Amino acid sequence: MPAGVSWPRYLKMFGASILTMFAGAEVVHQYYRPDLSIPEVPPKPVFVHFGQSIKGSVKYCPLRTKGELELRSD
Repeated sequence: MPAGVSWPRYLKMFGASILTMFAGAEVVHQYYRPDLSIPEVPPKPVFVHFGQSIKGSVKYCPLRTKGELELRSD
């Protein structure tokens, strides 16, 4: 006998706690309405290493996209 109670009482309390947990999760899910849409994939960054140049004097820009590198000229 778990927790000093009979099996039928234990199983009833366990079932009630599981149902309550699922009901609470559903209420929170309905209240906050999470955004389940799949976001559009951002463009991949272009890595330019030291010594290379793309249309200007850009040396190393790990967080720039290809379009931003083409527009930039120092």
